[in-house]
Amino acid sequence: VLYKENIGQATPTPVTPEMERVKRNQEIISSVLYKENVGKVTPTPVTPEMERVKRNQEIISSVLYKENLGRATPTPITPEMERVKRNQEHISSVVYKEGLGKATPTPVTPEMERVKRNQEHISSVLYKEHMAKGTPTPMTPEMERAKRNQENISSVLYSDSFRKQVQGKAAYVLDTPEMRRVRETQKHISTVKYHEDFEKNKGSFTPVVTDPITERVKKNMQDFSDISYRGIQRRVVEMERKRVDQDQENFTG
Repeated sequence: VLYKENIGQATPTPVTPEMERVKRNQEIISSVLYKENVGKVTPTPVTPEMERVKRNQEIISSVLYKENLGRATPTPITPEMERVKRNQEHISSVVYKEGLGKATPTPVTPEMERVKRNQEHISSVLYKEHMAKGTPTPMTPEMERAKRNQENISSVLYSDSFRKQVQGKAAYVLDTPEMRRVRETQKHISTVKYHEDFEKNKGSFTPVVTDPITERVKKNMQDFSDISYRGIQRRVVEMERKRVDQDQENFTG
């Protein structure tokens, strides 16, 4: 606050092409002076010991970072949080598009295509020149076994990740008027198709062969139904008799 109070009123000046040119020249001069001040160094090869120390340092850093973390309370992702997240993404996309200026499209001429292909060929040639010669190794059964095991492990990890992140979660889709119209149209089509099939198959039946096993099962099912019905009927009669006796006792009492 004190710093802003001490600043007087200023007049903003537009950034002219001359100022842009001076700024770029200053950056180039600064880069050149920085490189001149850098002394000569002797490159050292990366030995296996250095790789081991680097990995150990990364592991130690990861352990120390996890130790410094306090205990946290996990919060479930609610539909409201999902909605806010989607809205924020839409807002960010709109703001990003608003910040883009107007550009002039340039057609891709045959000369530009030729330069692009030449650049790709040059990059491919330089890449192959820097590659050292390799010794081909035969594919042994042990290597095949290790490859298959790695594929199985990758598949298991992918399945676990899929179950944890995707499975069981519903995908939210906006219910737009167009989707409602399509859904209603699909319902009408399904209803019309159902009635057509019903009218076509009405009055027809599918003959079923009656074998001794089917007859035996049918008879047993009928016997079970009769036994169940009679048992329930018997209990209903007994309960009714008890109710009548209790009513008479209450009346006489």
